[in-house]
Amino acid sequence: MKPVFAFLALIPLAAGCLDGSSAADKRLADMHVIDWHAHVAGLGYGGSGAFINEQMRNNFRFPFFLKWMGATDKELATEGDQIIIRRLSEAVSQSNYVDQVVVLAMDGVVDPATGALDRELTQLYVPNEYVARETAKYPNLLFGGSINPNRKNSIELLEQAAAQGAVLVKWIPSIMAIDPADASFIPFYRKMAELGLPLLSHTGMEKSFAHACDDLSDPLKLTLPLRHGVTVIAAHLAATGQSEGRDNFERLLPMFAAHPNLYADISSLTQINRLGYLVKALKVPGLTERLLYGTDWPLQFFPLVSPWFHVQQIGLATVRQVAGIDNPWDRDVALKRAMGIPPSVFSRVVGTAALRHAEAAILKCHNRRPEECGHRVPTAPRKTLADRLP
Repeated sequence: MKPVFAFLALIPLAAGCLDGSSAADKRLADMHVIDWHAHVAGLGYGGSGAFINEQMRNNFRFPFFLKWMGATDKELATEGDQIIIRRLSEAVSQSNYVDQVVVLAMDGVVDPATGALDRELTQLYVPNEYVARETAKYPNLLFGGSINPNRKNSIELLEQAAAQGAVLVKWIPSIMAIDPADASFIPFYRKMAELGLPLLSHTGMEKSFAHACDDLSDPLKLTLPLRHGVTVIAAHLAATGQSEGRDNFERLLPMFAAHPNLYADISSLTQINRLGYLVKALKVPGLTERLLYGTDWPLQFFPLVSPWFHVQQIGLATVRQVAGIDNPWDRDVALKRAMGIPPSVFSRVVGTAALRHAEAAILKCHNRRPEECGHRVPTAPRKTLADRLP
């Protein structure tokens, strides 16, 4: 990043906080917008079963992550890990654009020989049961499951997650020690396809954890699940890093033509470590038809993200307007719209499970007051989500 942009990012704005309505396309207000990519964590308080290993707990990143999730160590100890999910729901309920957020569980490193969770090597663990239970309390939250297929009962766990309302399965192969190209996972993939559960898998270099085996996040490794009918969402569009000497983003692009069941999310593409990738993606003909909206919450705050990093693309006046938006989801939507992401990306739905659960939430909320519903109730009629299911 050029020094001038680092300086500009620190300039205080004289304007007060905006509601975001003037900084993003007003058409979004009448669309059902889902953030497909939001993380939570926990320390085991309140019976969550979540944990962070010692290496990650002592890493310099951890205090920032906890702060951005809106909680302190003391609050977790007194109110339980559940406070993070509750505050996430509260923040989403204040958004003018985002209706629902997929909250991601996170399985850990599993010994292929025994099928047992390796607590020492697992940097972050957030159990399915905990996320399913907590998200069920809030209509504006959806459950994203996570199952390491090295578990001996992985197919049973997959069926259980689907029954609990999971709308997808989330992997970070590089920290979960999963090789998506492992042929022993084929039965798991076939069951995923049968259940209509997409695979949201991290692609590209991983820099949010203490360490990662980045070769496992080579996008080409996702060819196997794609061939077996799984709808795959390549998280972060494979921005950053190389595999076999070639840019991961460039390795991913030809896969879209070969696999109609391949999508990617735009989460984290405005972060400082991924500058330029969103601009490049928008120049690829037809690519926006395969993109979904995501934030990578809680990684939405300075110094990771700032509209000032994109002043060359969106101009000074828009930068100031976006920077003045208080709600992090509205700010993210406004920035990505300003950069040229079309409205269709924000309203796209993949996977029959996501369609079913999102529609159910809409039906529940249409006849209830917003404060009872947990997310904004539109004043204008919406098209059904089925109209936007590929």
